[in-house]
Amino acid sequence: MKMKNLKQLFKATALTLALSASLPSFAETTDQVVAVVGNSAILKSDLDQGVAEATHQLQAQKKQVPPQQFLERQVLNQLILQNAQLEQVKRYGLKVDEKTLNDAVLKVASQSGSKSLEAFQQKLDAVAPGTYETLRNRISDDLQIQRLRQQQVMSRIKISDQDVENFLKSPEGQASVGSQAHVIHMRISGDASPAELNKTAQAIKKDLTSNNDVKALEKKYSSVSIKVEGADMGFRPLSDIPAELAARVSVLNEGQTTDLIPVADGIHVLKLIERKGNEQKALVPQYNTRHILIKTSEVVSPENAKQTIDSIYNRIKAGEDFSTLASTYSNDPGSARDGGSLGWVSPGMMVPEFDKVMQSATVDQVSAPFETQFGWHILQVTGKRQQDMTKEYQQRMARQILGERQFDSELDSWLRELRASTYVEIKDPRLDNKAPTTN
Repeated sequence: MKMKNLKQLFKATALTLALSASLPSFAETTDQVVAVVGNSAILKSDLDQGVAEATHQLQAQKKQVPPQQFLERQVLNQLILQNAQLEQVKRYGLKVDEKTLNDAVLKVASQSGSKSLEAFQQKLDAVAPGTYETLRNRISDDLQIQRLRQQQVMSRIKISDQDVENFLKSPEGQASVGSQAHVIHMRISGDASPAELNKTAQAIKKDLTSNNDVKALEKKYSSVSIKVEGADMGFRPLSDIPAELAARVSVLNEGQTTDLIPVADGIHVLKLIERKGNEQKALVPQYNTRHILIKTSEVVSPENAKQTIDSIYNRIKAGEDFSTLASTYSNDPGSARDGGSLGWVSPGMMVPEFDKVMQSATVDQVSAPFETQFGWHILQVTGKRQQDMTKEYQQRMARQILGERQFDSELDSWLRELRASTYVEIKDPRLDNKAPTTN
């Protein structure tokens, strides 16, 4: 089994934890410290729990479980990286608000069949008391680490205007951004053996050469142990399709099908029916926006930043000038010099929390304070319009595609640097694998 695949498997998802609540808890056993990471410790029970979850996940996916010592080293490396990142989260004062956390937990709950947080908690704790709280804490850690990675890794990604233009002129760029494709998508999954799933997928691929009726294919090949799902996706930009699948479609001629594409959720087969130029204009809403930002840092806690933004908000509500207060107090130097003005902003240009407040704002109304990964904000939308952003849209999509490619590479580099700069002491020589791994 390839190392990369193992690293992906060891990232046990929140849903995996929720569905495997019956796994034994190791916290009650005699515990000991197996590693020190900065100011935190990894306990033997943490390692045992991680190994149990990884083993459960591998077995559920019908994959070979590696030797115990190898598995323990890999899980320990992941725990070391997780603790190192959580130390950085504390250093930068990053937090996740209750609503964001509740929404994330509720999403996991719905995936496991629970319709409310209360029902989900009862379901998990009935199997193993404390599982819900463990899950909630893990999701909170994951969200904080995601925020940290966005903050630290995105700043390392450099994409020039020339990079964007070169991509848009390339055959791949034209296929991804400059055209639309009519695609049929089939997914094969289920409890059957990998060989049976592969055999069914090959038969569907052969049938797709002359048959575009996805419902007929579903009916023909579905069984008790094999689930076949099909969709005629119509015309859409390839950028709307997951990147791994879109890359396979972009090189097809009309009428051709992809090779089998095995991924975590099954085997995928796609057929390109027709390709056409993207002649539709991209009319997007824009918002003339200004804001005031109070950043959090090692010396400014989220609580202090919230107090400051609340005070500024109250002064604006009392009649003081937004522009003057932005110039005086905002920690966003690019906009502060212009009285907080960001100019005309399109959806997707800002982080999701900012986008949501901006798009729901009434013209000239000052928003209540809200938090993003950068700190605490207030904003005011002074105008709205519809703008033809076809060229800008294509450039933004190209920049997004290139950015996604760079992100994994930069994340890998950042994690290695973080691992190298973090104090780590592994207590058990048997687990001391000197080569750091990334996830």
